[in-house]
Amino acid sequence: MIKGQLSKISQPIKSELDTFKDQFKQSMRSSVGLVDLVARYIIRQKGKKIRPLLVLLSAKVAGGVNDRTYRGAVLVELLHTATLIHDDVVDNADKRRGMWSVNKVFKNKIAVLMGDYLLSRGLMIAVENKDYDFLGVITTTVKRMSEGELLQIQKTRKLDIDEETYFRIISDKTASLLETCCEIGALSASDNPEYQKALKEFGNSLGMAFQIRDDILDYEGTVRTIGKPVGGDIKEKKITLPLIYSLDKVSKQEASRIIKIIKNGGTSKDIEDVIGFVRSNGGIEYAFKTAQTYSQRAKAALSILPDSPSKIALEALVDFVIERKN
Repeated sequence: MIKGQLSKISQPIKSELDTFKDQFKQSMRSSVGLVDLVARYIIRQKGKKIRPLLVLLSAKVAGGVNDRTYRGAVLVELLHTATLIHDDVVDNADKRRGMWSVNKVFKNKIAVLMGDYLLSRGLMIAVENKDYDFLGVITTTVKRMSEGELLQIQKTRKLDIDEETYFRIISDKTASLLETCCEIGALSASDNPEYQKALKEFGNSLGMAFQIRDDILDYEGTVRTIGKPVGGDIKEKKITLPLIYSLDKVSKQEASRIIKIIKNGGTSKDIEDVIGFVRSNGGIEYAFKTAQTYSQRAKAALSILPDSPSKIALEALVDFVIERKN
């Protein structure tokens, strides 16, 4: 279902996506046999490719896809892939996209070094082609993603996340990369600062809506739909928007009781209790309304761009993000 929807959205850049895939494979090649072996394994882990999709659509709506656009798409996908590999090491994850994770197959040391290799390859491609504007954008993004992750770890230990902190975390951890994809796409295709600003804003709002929707799914999905146990965030002691809102709606005693369950890493029954608490206190509805606000902002940001199949596709991507079930 998801692949079908994304395939429809990517229709305006179908041939460009094929070109990107070839260039992405080429970018990972190495004369070192082990690096090549791990790279081929990574390519087999087929993801949704939302990030290169955003780069290509943003470029097409702003002026047209060119060689710089492909380099930008490769750069962000190399960065994204590197962060996923490092995340799996940090989380000690066994699976990624239905396959064994790189750290599970090749062990942690190789996984960490492979992540470093991919990041350096992306930066090298930008330097070799003098895409210095891309470098400025991407290095800021890496900094923000790292800070967001570390802030979340800090706050998870204390379990004291408020709304303002939550929005900062998801803006840095998730939205920053989608923002970067759209900005790089725009930079590659147009000198118009208004287009660049609009697409950057679009990417940020889309990323915020994406992450909030993801956090809602942890409370309303099923194993079958989201592909992981419901309540995974609760087990990992992650306090997200549905829970933050619900905790603010009840007495201090009730809020303390819920926080204590999360702190103690409760049983399945305890987790069901927390999910029920969030559902009954309007946490899901509030979070969904917030995600919709960001989705409306994303669409509004596109208003200055000329009408085209690519603009329609970007708007459809916003709807996909809000409506998705996994």
